[in-house]
Amino acid sequence: MSRGTLQIDTLGTSFSVQTDEKPEYLNVLYSHLKKTINEIEQASGIDDPLKIAILAGIQISDELYKERLRLRDQSKNIDLAEAEQLALHMIHKIDQAIQ
Repeated sequence: MSRGTLQIDTLGTSFSVQTDEKPEYLNVLYSHLKKTINEIEQASGIDDPLKIAILAGIQISDELYKERLRLRDQSKNIDLAEAEQLALHMIHKIDQAIQ
């Protein structure tokens, strides 16, 4: 049984989407989509709904991809910091053992 229904009314079309997501989450996603669409309409002057929708999809995909890269880089930095700490600990143990 679905937990959420989202009514989409944008770019000259209207339809409902049913999903297992909570309505609050769906509203956040829809608000972000509408904000992105409005930004593209204002910045580009394009009035073709299909082109606007494609550009919005590309822009949101770009945001997602950049966030994934940021998280991956952040994870690498954490791994390197942890490796550095382990190496320093081993060096300290080796120094203790040979003294």
